[in-house]
Amino acid sequence: MREIDNKELQRDTGTQEGPRAPRESRWQVSWQLLKKNRLAFFGLAIFVAFFFVAFAGLLLTSGPRPLFDPAVVRLQEKLRPPFSQPHLANLRPEEIPTLGIYLFGTDDLGRDVFSRMLQGAWVSLTVGFVAVGIAVLIGIVMGGISGYFGRNPVRIEHILLAGMVSLGAGLLMAGAAFPGGVVLVIAGASILFSLWRKKWSAGQSASRWLRLLHRDTISLDTLIMRIVDIMLCFPVFFLILTVVALLPASMYNIMVVIGLTSWMGTTRFVRAELLSLREQDFVTAAKALGVGDWRIIFRHMIPNAMAPVLVSATIGIASAILIEAGLSFLGFGVPPPHATWGNILSDGKRFIFDAPWLTFIPGFAILIVVLAFNLFGEGLRDILNPKLRERY
Repeated sequence: MREIDNKELQRDTGTQEGPRAPRESRWQVSWQLLKKNRLAFFGLAIFVAFFFVAFAGLLLTSGPRPLFDPAVVRLQEKLRPPFSQPHLANLRPEEIPTLGIYLFGTDDLGRDVFSRMLQGAWVSLTVGFVAVGIAVLIGIVMGGISGYFGRNPVRIEHILLAGMVSLGAGLLMAGAAFPGGVVLVIAGASILFSLWRKKWSAGQSASRWLRLLHRDTISLDTLIMRIVDIMLCFPVFFLILTVVALLPASMYNIMVVIGLTSWMGTTRFVRAELLSLREQDFVTAAKALGVGDWRIIFRHMIPNAMAPVLVSATIGIASAILIEAGLSFLGFGVPPPHATWGNILSDGKRFIFDAPWLTFIPGFAILIVVLAFNLFGEGLRDILNPKLRERY
């Protein structure tokens, strides 16, 4: 009788026990939201396809005897339209295209455009990811310092040491190895001397010149944000164009220059997040436990501030690919023999009426890839922001 009363009470109060649905993880919830956002899911699908195509292009177009050789010149087969059959009687066996047809046609030197597009896909992917990786790394460090140590003052000696390091690095990049190395050695010795003096001269009266060097100027946060404002005042593309014109032509120089001129947005995102996280209870608890400042920043605060950084990085990859294509189109990008979508587009602009596929194929490829990255970045922003999840 008592068991029947308990069952009726549970049924009346709605507390009867039963199987419960398993709790979904954060990744599962994000995946469900991503599938509901069709444009973002389309962008992700294009991104995955582009990654596999670029990786396949690296394997198929590199090596001593590649399967698709983008450097084979067939002057007798120049400016052939897409899906055209090769004239086998005029070709040597090693000049016959692998697929038996010119899938994307040939250029003015008879090179297979499909093979060159495969090679250019890997170059664009590498430039985009490496450049954004450099920008995100600099942005996280600068934003973390500005958001956590922003209240600390900057002294005159700090400005002088930073100027010496920048001068030495600039001389090394300009090719003046000996003066740049001397300046960097002097800067390193000055830093070591400053640390030694702080350790062994604590509590002793300093001279007049040392007191002048120890004088506070502005806060660290103000200094970093003014540097960001100055960098944002320059037209980024023309700044990159100027630097690339002064440096030797190299794919690595392109990646480094794009990365060094694209870190400002990440710095602002990380700084804004850390300013709000700095006063949270878990940061106060970590400080009370004696956890070091750098461990608090990179172990506890940065992981909680990565959502806007991921969105910025995703969209930044598209921007880096677009910048590299623009530089290659103007002749300042990745030098030959590497094929990029930008220099394929540049080679085709002279034959836009005779061979329009040389312009349309790389142009549409750049359009689709950049659009896919932007769509995926926008969808990622909506998914990672709890305030915007309700729309799905």
